[in-house]
Amino acid sequence: MPPAKRIPARGRFHASSSLSRPSSPVADYTIGWICALPIELAAAQEMLDEVHQPLPQDASDPNSYTLGRVGERNTVIMVLGRTGTNSAASAVARMKSTFTSVKLGVMVGIGGGVPSSKVDIRLGDVVVCEPSKDCGGVIQYDLGKTRPGGVERTGFLNAPPEALQSALASLKADHLKGRVGFLDHLAKLSNQPLFARDKAGPDVLYNPVYNHEEGEENCNNCKEEHSVRRQTRGEHVMVHYGTIASGNQVMRDAKERDKVSKGLGGVLCFEMEAAGVMNSFSCLPVRGICDYSDSHKNKSWQPFAAGTAAAYAKELLLSKRIKPLPQIAWT
Repeated sequence: MPPAKRIPARGRFHASSSLSRPSSPVADYTIGWICALPIELAAAQEMLDEVHQPLPQDASDPNSYTLGRVGERNTVIMVLGRTGTNSAASAVARMKSTFTSVKLGVMVGIGGGVPSSKVDIRLGDVVVCEPSKDCGGVIQYDLGKTRPGGVERTGFLNAPPEALQSALASLKADHLKGRVGFLDHLAKLSNQPLFARDKAGPDVLYNPVYNHEEGEENCNNCKEEHSVRRQTRGEHVMVHYGTIASGNQVMRDAKERDKVSKGLGGVLCFEMEAAGVMNSFSCLPVRGICDYSDSHKNKSWQPFAAGTAAAYAKELLLSKRIKPLPQIAWT
C-alpha cells in the first residue's frame, strides 16, 4: 500500500517532514525512544523507516511524541523538553500510561565524555550503558548522604533489561568482525548539513587545570599549548561500554569531573536524565559525546554527537535478537 498523504501534526503528537501513513492503534507501539533536546529529537526522527500520523491529543498527557517504525518495531519517540532526572521520571510515567504496550526502550542523546588513560574517548564517540559487578550501569552521582569521609551514595539503579543486554553482546561481536551497521545509518544522516561532522569543528582536549578563555563560546581564544597531545585517530567513531554518571547539574569543570569519576570507580560520561528513568522504565542509555565535561563545553559538536547516538540506537533496535519481537501492524 502506498504511503498515505502527509497531514500536519497537531497537539502533542508530531510527525517529521517525511511522507507518513495512518497511525497504528496505541497498543501496537512497543518500543519507547526517549530524548531530551530538540537536536536529539531531530536525529531520532531521521532514524525512522516510516513515520506515522499523529494520534488525537490527550488532555491528560502533555508529552510530545513522534510515532513511526524502526525496522519491524512500531516506536514512539518522546522528547522531554527539559533536562534533569525529575523531569525525565515524570515524562516517562505519562508515556507509560498512554502507551501501555511500551515495555522496552532506549534513552538516546548527548553526554559529556570523561577522557582518561584507560579509555580514549573522543568527540562524536558513542557511550553505551553496561552493568558491572558493582553497578547497574548508571550512577546518580549527586544523590547521597554527607559523611566525614565524603558523600555516601544512597539507593541503587536498575540495570538495562536483559533483552537489550543480550542484543548488545551480539552487536559487540558483530562489530569485532567488522560488521558495523550504525555507520551506514550515520553516513546517511551526515549527508544533511545539520549533522555533518565537518560542521562540528576541531576535536581538542585541554589539560584539566586549564580553563576556558572568556570572550567567546567557542575556543578560538584558548591557547593551543594547553591542549593534550593525543594519537591521531582520524574520523573513526568508536563505541565504549561502561558506567554513565547521571545528575541534575551540568558537569563543566575538568578537575571536578576527574574527581567524581575516580570516586565512582571510573565513568565514561556525564548526563542528566538516565537516573530518573532506570528504576521505572526498562531502557538502555546511549550517549553521543559532544564535549569533555569541562569549562570548554559548547554546542558545536551536539548535532553530530546526537546523530552518532541515534544511529547506534537504530542498529540495536534492528537486531533480531531482541525478544520477543513486537507485532507489526501494517498491510
